[in-house]
Amino acid sequence: PACPNGYSAMGGQTLNPYGRKLFDTGGSSSGSAVAVAANYAVAAVGTETSGSILSPSSKNNVAGLKPTVGLLSRGGIVPISATYDTPGPITKNLIDNAILLSAMTGEDPADPATKDNPEGKKYWEDMKTGTVNGLRFGVIKAFLNDSLYRQAVEKIKSAGGIMVEFEPVQVHFDNFTKVLSADMKKDLPEYLEKYASELITVRSVSDVVDFNMNDTLARIPYGQGLFTGIVELELKPEELAEIKAILHDAGTLYFEKPMTDYQLDAI
Repeated sequence: PACPNGYSAMGGQTLNPYGRKLFDTGGSSSGSAVAVAANYAVAAVGTETSGSILSPSSKNNVAGLKPTVGLLSRGGIVPISATYDTPGPITKNLIDNAILLSAMTGEDPADPATKDNPEGKKYWEDMKTGTVNGLRFGVIKAFLNDSLYRQAVEKIKSAGGIMVEFEPVQVHFDNFTKVLSADMKKDLPEYLEKYASELITVRSVSDVVDFNMNDTLARIPYGQGLFTGIVELELKPEELAEIKAILHDAGTLYFEKPMTDYQLDAI
């Protein structure tokens, strides 16, 4: 069977406090979202490559933010992909989210992506007088078939938001997982070299695969197809660069073009 969200070989199965074994926890930062939802912590840090903050935050009814990659330091975080990885705050409400985001910002020598980031930015101060009145929101027409989406649109509209319906351009994010695999093949050994104790002998993805094979029931009971796929993947640097460029252009077409075309503040 596929590995369920919220499971780790070290900690076992994380459960949704709003319905243990009834509701999904989302993934991958389910522990962070569940801890906040269950009042174990007022705030927590999640990490996201693709949905790993947003998904568990949604499933556990908390506020999660995935910042733009490079806004917050990734120093010390186990990597999947330097192209997409970022930490982000998970809290019970938006004010707390802004407070934690403010505390996490700044420049970190351990992460060159944060170079020249502003120091001491207080996002939470903007929320004292924040309003959606007069802001332009892009509304994806196809999503209006969903009652919860429609309800959210009406709430923003009633608060003075200007709703602009549009159909996004159909794009394909082919080879996205190849980027994750190729990045991890490079980024994980660099992380282990920088942060792992000398007592840790595992130094590459193939080492992880071998380690797991020594006790599959305890270490990787749901299999490790993703890891073996990473080991087997062979991509030349120019091939990887081309895939990343195509994905970047697709993302720009899907989000940034309508933001400009319709003069939107958010979608």
